[in-house]
This record gives sequence, C-alpha cells and structure tokens, in this order.
Amino acid sequence: MKRVILFLVTNLAVMLVLSVTASLLGVNRYLTANGLNFGMLLVFCGLMGFGGSFISLFMSKTIAKWSTGARVIEQPQNSTELWLLQTVQNLAARAQLPMPEVAVYDGPPNAFATGASKSNSLVAVSTGLLQGMTKDEVEAVLAHEVAHIANGDMVTLTLIQGVVNTFVMFFARIVGYFVDSFLRRNNEENSGPGIGYMVTVFVCEIIFGILASIIVMYFSRQREYRADAGAASLMGSNAPMINALRRLGGMQSDGLPQNLQAAGISGRESWMGLFSSHPPLESRIAALQSRR
Repeated sequence: MKRVILFLVTNLAVMLVLSVTASLLGVNRYLTANGLNFGMLLVFCGLMGFGGSFISLFMSKTIAKWSTGARVIEQPQNSTELWLLQTVQNLAARAQLPMPEVAVYDGPPNAFATGASKSNSLVAVSTGLLQGMTKDEVEAVLAHEVAHIANGDMVTLTLIQGVVNTFVMFFARIVGYFVDSFLRRNNEENSGPGIGYMVTVFVCEIIFGILASIIVMYFSRQREYRADAGAASLMGSNAPMINALRRLGGMQSDGLPQNLQAAGISGRESWMGLFSSHPPLESRIAALQSRR
C-alpha cells in the first residue's frame, strides 16, 4: 500500500508541476477558434512527455530508496557490506566511473541501478540475492548494474520514453480534434472541444500508449543484453554472468516496485514477449555463450 500511495502522490505532483508550467508558458492553449495550433501542441506534448520522464529520472534515486526501503551503506556494519562496497568500487574503477552509492534492501533475489547520471547513481542489491548466490555470482550481478551505469542506460531509456510520450499525446489530440469536428460538423453554435474530443483523446492515449510501450520495452531488452556483455567484460569472463543468470532461473526473483521493474537484473516476462522489459534468461545466456 505504501508503494501505491507513493507512486500516486509522486505522479500527481509531477503532473501538477507540468500543468502549472504549461499554463505559465501558455502552451496549453493549442486549441484555438481557428483549429489546432500544431506548433504549440507539439511544444505542449514535448513539455509533458519529456518533463515527466526527466523529473522521474532526477527523482529516481530518492524514489527507489523510498519504494524499496533500501539502506545506503555509509559505514559497513558487517563483512558482507564491506565486501559489497569494495566490489562495487573495484568494478566502478574498471568501468572508469565515479563511485556510485551502494545500498541493501530486504526482498526476493534482485538488484538494480538507477540515478540521473553516471556521477549520481545508485546500485542496490536485495538480501535475497546476497543469501542465494555465491560471491562470484553476486559480483557478476553487480558488474551488470555497473555496466548499466557505464552505458548511460537510465538516460537513454528516459529519452526514448520522452519521445514516445510526446508523440502519444500529440497524435491522440490530433485524432481527438478531427473526431470531435466530425461529430459536431452541423453544430455552428458551440465552439471549443466537446465530449467527443475528450473521450477520443482518452481512448487514443491508451491505445497509442500500449503500442508505444512495445518500442520502449524493445530498447529495455536490448540494454539487458548490452549490460550482460558489459558485465562479462568487467569480470574478464562470460562464466560468472552465465552462472548468475542460471542461478536466477532457479530462484523466485522480481519483487521490485513497478517503477523499478525495467531496472532490475531480473524482470517480469510478459505472456507476450513484445511487452517484456527483460529477455528470457535462456536468450541472455545464449547471447553470452556466443560472445567471444
């Protein structure tokens, strides 16, 4: 329940900030007496689409800590936490990255990386993963997360999400305008959008949003392959990452909040592969085995 409330409050706050910004800039007045102002509409949709994505990116570390209850390791409390810090420090040095924050959270086997930039990032690992894997396997998982940071995957996915958000909103409103104009073609008294516009925009945003998620999930899957390969490079061998993925295949993983699903080492696989944030573990293992 805490996660749901946090998700709703955060999204409402983001939408409120963006709505006020759009109003102050005047770009929310894209519907005029002469029809749609396409330029202003595109600016409005870009502000809402990219604005929401980038605000979420800049808040990602804080939200991740709140939603998972992750505790950042500042002073190691035991040998495991000391080992975690030293391992991530070594991996970050190999990847030529600033040291990210390292955190531990209670939950099923999983790990994730998040943050607004390479110099402002977080690597978190669950107690379930630490308890269920060998040190070599945990190190491979940590290398996978460090590779995500080195590849700039958080920013890349944010940009892709911003683009698809923009065009989902843009085309939904264009379709809504023309449907509404058609329905009210014989009505000369009323001006401005009617119920047809609002209903059509709502329906189109759902349909276009589902189609757009296919694009976002495709890029999400590709970045998992790259992070696996990056982990193998950092480890100097494919074997540790392959072993870690095989171990994950026999564990009850996941357990991350919805907003962190794509960031985890293991994510939910949809009954339709097009909507999965992660490739099947078998495909990831095969890709590593074919890597030279």
